[in-house]
Amino acid sequence: QLQLVESGGGLVQAGGSLRLSCVASGFTLDDYAIGWFRQAPGKERESVSCINPSAALTMSVDSVKDRFTISRDDAKKTAYLQGHNLKPDDTAVYYCAVRRGFCQQSPQSFTSWGQGTQVTVLS
Repeated sequence: QLQLVESGGGLVQAGGSLRLSCVASGFTLDDYAIGWFRQAPGKERESVSCINPSAALTMSVDSVKDRFTISRDDAKKTAYLQGHNLKPDDTAVYYCAVRRGFCQQSPQSFTSWGQGTQVTVLS
């Protein structure tokens, strides 16, 4: 059974750092794009970063481009989202998701999702 489990969320002061992990089980990641998304209270789920198979390409939204880094270790079936200089606006539940093939911005194009991990940035 395909499963994704996120971890690494928590409380952090503004300007601080966090590293989120997403561990896959029940399948191999090699052929999948991995996306990180977030959803703040009262807002729609939005794409944060995405990484293509073999890390051939990564993309991030402008609001995090200079602060967040996405990476993957297929041997460990794990993806990461490293965030630096976190801001209160980064507060949200962060989800990882996968889709076969290449990155797409739309959450609807991702077929499997984790349960999410809460990130709260204190001002």
